Amino acid sequence: MVERFFTRKEFNNGYSEEKHAASNVYKRMLKDGFKDNALAKFDLDFISNKPEKLTSLSVFLTDIYDFIFGDPVQEDDHWILKGTAKALPYTEEDLIFWIIDLYCKAYEFDCKLSGYGTLSDSSDLNYLDVGAKTPVDFYEEGLGEINKRNFGKAIIYFSIAIKSVSEMKEAWQARGYCKEMLYSYRAGRSDYDQALEIDSDYADALLSRATNKDDVGEYEGALKDYNRVIEIEPDNGLAYYNRGNTKFNLGDKVGACMDWGKAKLLGDTDAQKRIDTECK
Repeated sequence: MVERFFTRKEFNNGYSEEKHAASNVYKRMLKDGFKDNALAKFDLDFISNKPEKLTSLSVFLTDIYDFIFGDPVQEDDHWILKGTAKALPYTEEDLIFWIIDLYCKAYEFDCKLSGYGTLSDSSDLNYLDVGAKTPVDFYEEGLGEINKRNFGKAIIYFSIAIKSVSEMKEAWQARGYCKEMLYSYRAGRSDYDQALEIDSDYADALLSRATNKDDVGEYEGALKDYNRVIEIEPDNGLAYYNRGNTKFNLGDKVGACMDWGKAKLLGDTDAQKRIDTECK
């Protein structure tokens, strides 16, 4: 097994610290005159033990995130990559998740986000013209960023939509999904709860919350949400498949196999694997 520069243990140990650091950066920005939702441009540094890793990260962030980078440069026992991001509108929460997204993406390339700072002038703030687009436009742009796995930017767009139309349940659900993709399960759950406050029978949010609960071991709560999804959408194959997994985790193998069988009939492509493994 190839030894990593940035290990999983280091990633996990640094995750909360990175969120806390981003919060502090934003608080300093406010102290210096920045305002919520103003546009800010950041420069960023990434480090790794090999330039090829940083080059691969650079290509990804240039193509998908529209960043601008120089070439990796050696510094002591490591290499460093310096780049600049395009200006985006931020609140404290949005900046935290934008940074966490970069922290996660860097890890995927065995690189580490090592520093960042704003390049914007707080005495000359600019704002996104949110009136030029509808809240639905921002929501759809967020979905486009999800498809590119740019979860930090997607969260910003969903936040803009929610600020304009607080009852947009789809934006709450989608933002919660992005937070989960960045390993912030509690924050994701909170957004699903908000979507369900708006519409208690919103099946997409119920399904997402059920999966969230299952992932953290809250199997009884997950089962309740899956049951409700199936009541609302009796042909939802994914709900049957996931409920089967939850039942299996609760020790109900018979019930799990029945649900996986139903999921298979409804077209779920993963169900057969579980049936072959667990239902002999």
